[in-house]
Amino acid sequence: MKKLIVGQSGGPTSVINASLAGVYYEAKKVGFDKVYGMVNGIEGLLQDRMIDLDDYFSDKNNLELLKRTPSSFLGSCRFKLGNMKDNEKNYEKVFEILDKHGINSMIYIGGNDSMDTVESLSDYAILKKKKQNFIGVPKTIDNDLPITDHCPGFGSACKYIATTLREIIEDNNVYGNTKPTVAIVEIMGRHAGWLTSSAALAKDDTCEGVDAIYLPEIPFNVDTFVEETKELLKKKSNIVIAVSEGIKTEDDQFICELGDSNLLTDSFGHKELAGCAEILSKLLKEKLGVKTRSITLSTLQRAAAHLASKTDLDEAYHCGMKGAELAYKGESGKMIIMNRVSSDPYKIKYEVFDDIHKIANVEKKIPLEWIDVDNNNVKQELIDYLKPLIQGEVKQIYKDGLPQHIVLK
Repeated sequence: MKKLIVGQSGGPTSVINASLAGVYYEAKKVGFDKVYGMVNGIEGLLQDRMIDLDDYFSDKNNLELLKRTPSSFLGSCRFKLGNMKDNEKNYEKVFEILDKHGINSMIYIGGNDSMDTVESLSDYAILKKKKQNFIGVPKTIDNDLPITDHCPGFGSACKYIATTLREIIEDNNVYGNTKPTVAIVEIMGRHAGWLTSSAALAKDDTCEGVDAIYLPEIPFNVDTFVEETKELLKKKSNIVIAVSEGIKTEDDQFICELGDSNLLTDSFGHKELAGCAEILSKLLKEKLGVKTRSITLSTLQRAAAHLASKTDLDEAYHCGMKGAELAYKGESGKMIIMNRVSSDPYKIKYEVFDDIHKIANVEKKIPLEWIDVDNNNVKQELIDYLKPLIQGEVKQIYKDGLPQHIVLK
């Protein structure tokens, strides 16, 4: 019998379950006899926690519901296996459990750190002559995986951000010139500003757009920020500014650390960033004497399945399908990527990148030539890159006025 296990890792997205649906559908189609799901990623696998996905998705209606369900159906984790030399017991435990259940292949859906897990297990299997193979399916709203043109989950987050910014702009203008207000909107993005750049999509013939965008690719100067906002207020009374949570000073200090220098870190050593909008909001109120408002989108930008991009959902699904196809062939240490053929008309190809080592733990940032540094904005090239990714709406399945989801029991 051929058996596959699939897991989800890292921060969820509104379409990560579409990739899971694609894996399951194609795995059954190509000939896997069993498809298991690991509960809470590799951490759950080490505890031998898994489910038979046939119990949920042999019913095609449930598979469609899964595609429309936000967050990670199987649960997630931020667990690092560690290097082979010092943590060999973790690796041996993984293969012991895979052997116990007769599992031949593993697919891991995730971002940078998840691809680190795929890399590590694939390398260990080769080193120890294990029979299992390991495939990565990309996922991250941060869009910071290299090689692939973009990542599933990113387009839907962009659609939510642009939509929400447009609504915030309208709300901020409600009092006209009678009550000058500066709203600062904090958007996810540690070292790469892809998500924050999507704030530029709010602008069209009916909306004036945000007044400034600050990205982590460009060093942030607090004094300059105050002066730039002061100049904006001379031109108009109501300002909306988009900032990445990861903006930092020339000497590499995160702005959010100005309020708390003892930020918590996860198992991969990443600081838990939050609070820069509030810090900057208080600063402007103190320095300029204007009404300010800080807005943090936080998990909303990755959980808003009701505003998912159909393009994004379809691409997530097909990446999952391609991953299952590759796993059945016995390939290992590889990741599914999307290669953009053209932006107008938009067309991509699903391909396989052969060396996971060039993807794991590598961050892709916005090309500097796509950033309008002088005007605190982005250039048309970046807008042209982003716009196709937010196209199309997903028809939700409603009951009693609310969208329906499927959950793990």
